[in-house]
Amino acid sequence: MRRPGRERPAEQRGGGRQGGEDEEGGVAVDEFGEGGSGQVLPGRPLERGLHQRLEALGGDRPARLPGQLRHCQRLHPGEQRASPRPVTAQTPAPRVVAKWILSRPESLTETEQLRLKAVLANCPELDALTGYVRSFAQMPTERQGERLPQWLHAVRQDDLPSLHTLAVGIDRDRDAVIAGLTLPWNSGVVEGQVNRIKMLKRQMFGRAGFQLLRKRVLLAP
Repeated sequence: MRRPGRERPAEQRGGGRQGGEDEEGGVAVDEFGEGGSGQVLPGRPLERGLHQRLEALGGDRPARLPGQLRHCQRLHPGEQRASPRPVTAQTPAPRVVAKWILSRPESLTETEQLRLKAVLANCPELDALTGYVRSFAQMPTERQGERLPQWLHAVRQDDLPSLHTLAVGIDRDRDAVIAGLTLPWNSGVVEGQVNRIKMLKRQMFGRAGFQLLRKRVLLAP
């Protein structure tokens, strides 16, 4: 049933869809061609010049542009955009890069190693920092504290202000640092007991007196 006031001209009624509308309300392909016969515009199909031609036809056709585009896409499903957008890799976050640098190289996956290599290739300062971090990590794991003076000298010669601050702090107690990097003993057990006592103190604060706290410190595992 056709609504009143929407009667089409006689030349557009009758059999065939050439020069008129299809059953779904979209404009036939012949109206967009370069001379009829279903010819499609060159370049990017469906979009280039389509809106201007719809405006030239008048009426409310430009408002129905999305539906007409879908109709043309169904008629030409194989046509794609001439220049698709290139796919680019996402830049890793600084925290992720720091994790890669502080991890053992053999513990990284092949993809992580390639991405870290790409990051270091674009930043010489970060590449130098990675070398210092990994060389310092070998000293405590292999007990090579005698290498610390050479490491500090190399850091001072390089333009890395953040490592200069670290070198100044190590120089204040160099003998103790060298002993910690060389000898098999450490203060890990003492630090663990201090953390345990602080945890018990926080748990008992405002709940009991000194006597109960003393028993928990002495008897709690």
